[in-house]
Amino acid sequence: MTPVPGGHVATIVTALEMTQRPPARPLPPSPYMLKRWHNPDSDRYRTLFTRVGAPWLWFSRLVMPATQLRAILDDPLVEVYAMIDRAGVELGMLELDFRESGACELSYLAVVPELAGKGHGGWLMANALGLGWRRGVTRMWVHTCTLDHPRALGFYIRHGFMPFARSIETFADPRLTAHLPRDSAPHVPRFDPAVRR
Repeated sequence: MTPVPGGHVATIVTALEMTQRPPARPLPPSPYMLKRWHNPDSDRYRTLFTRVGAPWLWFSRLVMPATQLRAILDDPLVEVYAMIDRAGVELGMLELDFRESGACELSYLAVVPELAGKGHGGWLMANALGLGWRRGVTRMWVHTCTLDHPRALGFYIRHGFMPFARSIETFADPRLTAHLPRDSAPHVPRFDPAVRR
């Protein structure tokens, strides 16, 4: 057993990769559209990041210094897409990172909680694979963790990604640092050392 410090969360991270382009398939039908966000506004980006990621304790882009976030969002080798409805409301996100030569990292793929489990993730993944595999790319990869949706690991494997590495990550609980609402991810216990028992 590895002790986890009070006020922290631990998770097992699995990295997966795909080293051959999958066969082309027709895009599943969807009532939504995918819109490229060129140099998205930081606050708007973080709002969508929080909407899709708070249930799974996504926090990395919320604690990142503004200049570091802008460097990523403004990099021409990073592509951010929003899944939008007909009114232009952002309901999901897809982020592809081509900064490593020959590779595409599927950095983020998620929909808002009320759309989870309705097939929209499969539509986003089909788009991700179509956009990610391009000339010069010989590998796509992604990572997920035990804090993500319980079906996330199986979802990636079903879409052709194979696990290649696993690690344990611990970090300060973003609900206790006020980067996420305290009621985020109720399935993950909070251990607040400041609260006496």
